[in-house]
Amino acid sequence: MSRKYEIVYIFDSVLEEPQVNEHLDRFHSLLKNQDYPEPITAISHWGKRTLAYPINNKEQGYYVVAQFESDQKLLNEFERAIKLDESVLRYLVVINEGLGTAPVSVERVESESDDDDDIEPEAQAEGAE
Repeated sequence: MSRKYEIVYIFDSVLEEPQVNEHLDRFHSLLKNQDYPEPITAISHWGKRTLAYPINNKEQGYYVVAQFESDQKLLNEFERAIKLDESVLRYLVVINEGLGTAPVSVERVESESDDDDDIEPEAQAEGAE
C-alpha cells in the first residue's frame, strides 16, 4: 500500500543548485516503480539558509522540500541512500497530511506575531480573567 510523504533535505551549502538536482534525481529514482513512474508530486527549493545551530561545523545549508508517493519497501532503500550520502546534512521524512510545500517568509511570520501586540494591555488583562 502506498502513502503520501513529504521530505525536507538539508544539503551542504557548498553545493550549487545543479549539483543538488543531481543528488535529488538519484534519490528520487529509487522511489520509481510500475505504479508510480513519477513519484514526486511537488518540489520546492528553498535555497541556502543559515542553520539554527551548526551541523558538522557548517553554518549554512541548502534546503529542499519534496512531496512524493511511495510504498514502504521502496522508502527503506530511499532513506538508506540518503543516510549514506555525505552531502546531506539532515533530512526528515513525514507522512503528508495534504498541506503544500510553499516556504513561509520570515516577514510574514513576524507581521502575524506583531498583530498580537496591537491589543491594549487592559484588553489582554480582561481576557485573562
